[in-house]
Parts: sequence; structure tokens; C-alpha cells
Amino acid sequence: MEILLDTHALVWWMVESPRLSKRAVATLADPNNRLIVSAVVAWELAIKVNAGKILPSSLISRLEEAVSEQALEEMPITLEHAVRGGLLPLHHRDPFDRLLVAQAQSLKLPILSADAALDEYDVRRVW
Repeated sequence: MEILLDTHALVWWMVESPRLSKRAVATLADPNNRLIVSAVVAWELAIKVNAGKILPSSLISRLEEAVSEQALEEMPITLEHAVRGGLLPLHHRDPFDRLLVAQAQSLKLPILSADAALDEYDVRRVW
């Protein structure tokens, strides 16, 4: 299965947080799954680390290494994604999450996320 990772899912995985659900852990650990990390996640993570909202700050410096080590696939932000995300209803106020929804919709991918607010959109959420 191909699956797009929400920011918190990636961070919790990197720090081995118990906040990940059993299904999320199984999804992340399954070598048959293609795990995709959007540039949106890196951008949001960098902003939150810079603002002191996420610690340790080494998470951002280790991000590229972690993506490479875990064989995660990077996804760029395209103009289509940006426009689609900007036009989505404001069910979710977080622009990063709306952009992730736009990418998931565009590529018909599920999102690995604990955020139930994403269920308001036409996207499949795995958790």
C-alpha cells in the first residue's frame, strides 16, 4: 500500500512515541508499504521546531537522514496541490493539513494520521 504520512505520524515514529496506534506502527513497519513524506511535512516541522513547539530541534536536522534510512519516498508540492489545497473547504483550519489532503486526493492516497478532522474531506485516513 502507498500511504502519505502526516507530520505528527512521522515525528512520533522518529521518536518512537507510544502515541502511535497499533495499526499505525504496523503500517509503518510493513516493508511492503510505500511510505511517502511530503515537502509539506518538512516545511511544517521546520516551522514548529523554529518556533520551539517541537523538541528536540535535532528532529529537523535528522529529517533527511531519517527519510533516507527508512527508504521513505519524498513528494514535492506541485502547483496542482497548492491550488487544490487552497480551494478546499475550511473544515480544517491548518493549511499544512489541507495541503496534505489535496496531495492525497490528487494521487488517491490514504493519509496516516490521528487527526479525525481530516475525515471531513474526501480522503481515506488510516490510524
